[in-house]
Amino acid sequence: MNKVYASAAEALAGVVRDGQTIAVGGFGLCGIPEALIAALRDSGAKQLTCISNNAGVDGFGLGQLLATRQIKKMISSYVGENKEFERQYLAGELELEFTPQGTLAEKLRAGGSGIPAFFTKTGVGTIVAEGKETREFHGDTYVMEQSLVSDVAIVKAQKADKAGNLVFRRTARNFNPVCAMSGKITIVEVEEIVEIGEIDPDDVHLAGIFVHRIVLNTNPEKRIEQRTVRAK
Repeated sequence: MNKVYASAAEALAGVVRDGQTIAVGGFGLCGIPEALIAALRDSGAKQLTCISNNAGVDGFGLGQLLATRQIKKMISSYVGENKEFERQYLAGELELEFTPQGTLAEKLRAGGSGIPAFFTKTGVGTIVAEGKETREFHGDTYVMEQSLVSDVAIVKAQKADKAGNLVFRRTARNFNPVCAMSGKITIVEVEEIVEIGEIDPDDVHLAGIFVHRIVLNTNPEKRIEQRTVRAK
């Protein structure tokens, strides 16, 4: 089975449709699948529910899909860097499901592991727990969180072999592995593709069983969200 596609647009072709739930890797602008997000924008797919730690910034990352009104709902932990997100949300044009960051990661990991739900202390006694089942364990209250399974996951890795085994680079790993695990179809954007066997098994961060399509992007922009430097 050939997992390598010639372009991001070809990798999304026949997979992305209106109304789907899309998991998107990255943290801020670190480790986002830039080419795949742009191709998703160009696909014209709309009424999307996006699962992502954040919503990018105005004009970049998922901010591009907000500008084109392709996203109807965000499932996120943090959305504070995007003015268009703020405007649409306050105007009632965009749905938001706020999820604590660790809970979001575990919901995605659990979805990819076949675990339908789990209990956590996080959010107990807050609006996060409203409408959810709670249960006592060893004298403490826990809230039940249902796992997340996405129709499509788009993620970024540093390197893949042709079987889809992935290596991530440092902090750019972030939400990418768990987003990849959650996808019924997972498409990965990488900066390098090598032959099967060229990645030492001990160096594999995510097994190729979770990856269905691979696209090469050797020159991502890697925009910095907020550049902070020392005074001279």
